[in-house]
Amino acid sequence: MNFQRGKKHEELEINFIPLIDVLLVIIIFLIVSATFSRANELQINLPTAEANVSQEKPTMIEVAVDASGQYTVNGKRLADGSVPGISSALQAAAAAGKEPTIVINADANSTHQSVVNVMEASRVAGYTHITFSTQAAGGK
Repeated sequence: MNFQRGKKHEELEINFIPLIDVLLVIIIFLIVSATFSRANELQINLPTAEANVSQEKPTMIEVAVDASGQYTVNGKRLADGSVPGISSALQAAAAAGKEPTIVINADANSTHQSVVNVMEASRVAGYTHITFSTQAAGGK
């Protein structure tokens, strides 16, 4: 039942003017806040350092321990396998080196005590840089 005969319906329109007003306010807010964030940055001048590359290579002393407990220092077999004997051999091998690095290359079948003796000898000699040489699995 249509009680409004003869009256035409007006077409609905979307009013874009309030939408444009809101967008302009948002754009103004974003511009103002962006300038504040840039003004709050700290201007820091970091110090610079010029380090000279060391031309000296660190002294490496290789200590090998075989399965029978024999020691070699830089390829020279030691007759005395005690801690003081190993320590004196390390000091002789270091000669004028400031802080040598002791590289322990132990056989897989050597005893733990043999390796500990080398570590103790390097401690007695005053050398604190100790590393172990490894071999990849399956490699010879």
